[in-house]
Amino acid sequence: MEYIDVTPDVETRIELIKTLSSVAAGKIYVEIERARLIKRLAKIKEEQGKIDEAAEIMQEVAVETFGSMAKTEKLAFILEQVRLCLDRQDYVRAQILSRKISPRVFDADTSKDKRKPKEGDNMVQEAPADVPSLLELKRIYYELMIRYYSHNNDYLEICRCYKSIYEIPSIKEDPAKWTPILRKICWFLVLAPHDPMQSSLLNATLEDKNLSEIPNFRLLLKQVVTMEVIQWTKLWEFFKDEYENEKNLLGGALGTKAAEDLKLRIIEHNILVVSKYYSRITLKRLADLLCLSLQEAEKHISDMVNSKALIAKIDRPMGIVSFRTAQDSNGVLNSWASNLEKLLDLVEKSCHQIHKETMIHKAVLKA
Repeated sequence: MEYIDVTPDVETRIELIKTLSSVAAGKIYVEIERARLIKRLAKIKEEQGKIDEAAEIMQEVAVETFGSMAKTEKLAFILEQVRLCLDRQDYVRAQILSRKISPRVFDADTSKDKRKPKEGDNMVQEAPADVPSLLELKRIYYELMIRYYSHNNDYLEICRCYKSIYEIPSIKEDPAKWTPILRKICWFLVLAPHDPMQSSLLNATLEDKNLSEIPNFRLLLKQVVTMEVIQWTKLWEFFKDEYENEKNLLGGALGTKAAEDLKLRIIEHNILVVSKYYSRITLKRLADLLCLSLQEAEKHISDMVNSKALIAKIDRPMGIVSFRTAQDSNGVLNSWASNLEKLLDLVEKSCHQIHKETMIHKAVLKA
């Protein structure tokens, strides 16, 4: 392998690497060396612009089965496989490969791995000097996952990836690094559909002390958390410049689709607010509150009911939306029983008051 660096040209280098890897194929005691050879060959192919070929070459090796390879080198190899799949837009294979890495690996305490090997155990080889550290690999992993989730516009998962990058100590200590990441966390939180995970992340982010350094984003999250109707036009006027700025910084990650989704999230938020304060409302009044036409209001309510984000019924001839939850027979009987109990209590109290008044009146007459 040392002769690879002294080869006269690229063609000879490729031939030598291919020969060495074919010699090493199927031999366990040189499996790590073969993996390193394959990685070098893939790099050469990538430099030549043959991304598809480089990705195919890298997928020949399954390093997760190598017992004597260092953990960081394994992770770096799998991440390289994922990156090449994303570069060739093979998102299905990229997802399959990314699942070989558990995110908990990055949080593991490296000091625990330095235990004495038992007799007969294979000594784990040291990773080469060019392999990044575990925390650096964590950042690379989440950046690749952001690329994957951006393809599907999965805003909540993108937000969670940025949150994990934000938690890396080297980034959290440097305001120049964490400020743009925290801005992205805020944007993707607002873009994510409303669900329990999004709500908990939203509240956790609001409690972050660093958020006070970017007051506009604190205000944005506060508005989304507060159960009040948000005027879309006012919100867009206020945050349009921030949005355009972010769009340019992200290199198209926040595109026109994100602007449409932002408007959709504000409409969904407003419908949830209305459903909290009203049990029944006319469709016309609801459309006025949402600044939408009747057809659009009806469409958005129907979409939310279909996605089980809301319980509602629309009486189209009467033009009334009912937000009451449908009760089963047991629920109805229980509510009747509790209502009867309250009624009997009131009757008993009334009887007691009447009896008391009568006694006082009789005492006054006797006097």
